[in-house]
Amino acid sequence: MATPAPPQAHAAGAAHPTGTRATRILGTATVIGIAWLVAFGLFISPADQTQRDGVRIMYVHVPSAWLAYLAFIVTAVSSAAYLWRRTTSLVWDRLAGASAEVGVLFMGITLVSGSLWGRISWGVYWTWDSRLTTTAFLFVTYIGYLAVRGLGGSHEQRARRSALVALLAVLEVPLVHFSVRWWRPLHQGETVAKGTIDGLMLFSLFVGLVAFTLLYVWLVLHRQRVLAMEDAIDDRGLDAALVERRRELQPRELQTRELRPKVTGDL
Repeated sequence: MATPAPPQAHAAGAAHPTGTRATRILGTATVIGIAWLVAFGLFISPADQTQRDGVRIMYVHVPSAWLAYLAFIVTAVSSAAYLWRRTTSLVWDRLAGASAEVGVLFMGITLVSGSLWGRISWGVYWTWDSRLTTTAFLFVTYIGYLAVRGLGGSHEQRARRSALVALLAVLEVPLVHFSVRWWRPLHQGETVAKGTIDGLMLFSLFVGLVAFTLLYVWLVLHRQRVLAMEDAIDDRGLDAALVERRRELQPRELQTRELRPKVTGDL
């Protein structure tokens, strides 16, 4: 009867998870925050006098937009850190890529929730005003950034070209944010800064910001660890290819060595 393999052998052959005790605690806090947001956003917070229950979309729309901004700023800062000679490390590149991916996710949520809110407020899902147009352009820009990251080449080449794109793309963030000041869009202006929202509605919005921030950090931590594992797999694949190539060359070298004495003997 075969002896079962020790647990260490199974652990060594299994894929390493990206979770740690800290990320599990963070994930639990994220779930609690989202449940808290659902309770306040759907049930406890009052309806708006004009938009009625449609205003509840705000508790998803506004936090997702702010977290998309934060994600793209983190991408730019991490990219600058990679380009700086004193801190050149692929860790910064992977953090930039992970933050950009999560930022694109949040920006997609922003566009979808904004379209639903626009249907309630304006009667249409989409209109090409300044805020919506610049937001859509920002979304497409970072999809392009992710495409640039996947063009191939070495890890350093990927990091260098994507860092340059990130530093240019982040300039669109203030353009989107201040579009409601510089132009006259249909999109409403800043409500929190002007103090036009208070009470339970403001608190529910704050809960949304906290919950979405926890979700952002949790997703970025896991995603950058996955990117690190993908880089390690690529490196090992390259090393394996070099070893295989050396093995292919070894018989030829042996044949050459065997032929040399024979040629010398004939002479």
